[in-house]
Amino acid sequence: MSEHTTHTTHTAHPDLQADCGNCFGLCCVALPFARSADFAANKAAGTPCGNLQEDFRCGIHDRLRDSGYPGCTVFDCFGAGQKVSQVTFEGRSWREKPDSARTMYEVFPVMRQLHELLRYTADAADLAAARPVHRDLRRAYDQLDALTRDTPETLLAVDVAALREEVNTLLLRASELARAAVPGKKRNHRGADLMGARLRGAKLRGASLRGACLIAADLSGADLRTADLIGADLRDANLCGTDLTGALFVTQPQLNAARGDQATRIPASLERPAHWAS
Repeated sequence: MSEHTTHTTHTAHPDLQADCGNCFGLCCVALPFARSADFAANKAAGTPCGNLQEDFRCGIHDRLRDSGYPGCTVFDCFGAGQKVSQVTFEGRSWREKPDSARTMYEVFPVMRQLHELLRYTADAADLAAARPVHRDLRRAYDQLDALTRDTPETLLAVDVAALREEVNTLLLRASELARAAVPGKKRNHRGADLMGARLRGAKLRGASLRGACLIAADLSGADLRTADLIGADLRDANLCGTDLTGALFVTQPQLNAARGDQATRIPASLERPAHWAS
């Protein structure tokens, strides 16, 4: 569903990059969506999108936004799609084996959350300042990775909420260590409601914006270097001229959901969205 079939994120972890060519179009089948500003039509869970082709590719992939499907461009499975398709179900699609389709659709969102945790854990393990927790992060990564390769039954029995809480303890510690290296007082906006906030040119270097609602916020020209943005909602946020250098836990979907321009500085591991102003 993303505008890109592959991403440059985490070249050291290719299994954390969406590879639509090795997926059975699971995001276009398993997940529901409602007609809105994000989607041009209604679609029930387990029903193939009308734009899905026989080869499991999207027929309007290069013009999703113009066709009324911007919601598709801000979705990323972090490699869960090909994992479910090629590993969990051993390369047999829901078309080839319809009796397994329902289980495949149920496993996909679980796998997607596990791969998102893998992505964050990999991010944290790459932080030099987080060295005191590197061993624990590597152990957590290995355990999560092993779980993603288990059976459908095991995956469906996973308590994802509890697992998230466990991993988040390590991610929070890594964040604290990384942001502690930033000079000066750091702002704490964790979980804050900043919808539509006027933060133009704000000094937010090293700030915590974990889980903050920044929908339609004006962050143009703001300094978000080394800020923690895990789970922050950046839909329609203005990032024109914003400096996101070294920002922690930023994902491609977050950038795709926001507005930016060529002056926006983004982490090297991410791509500048095609719809951003030139």
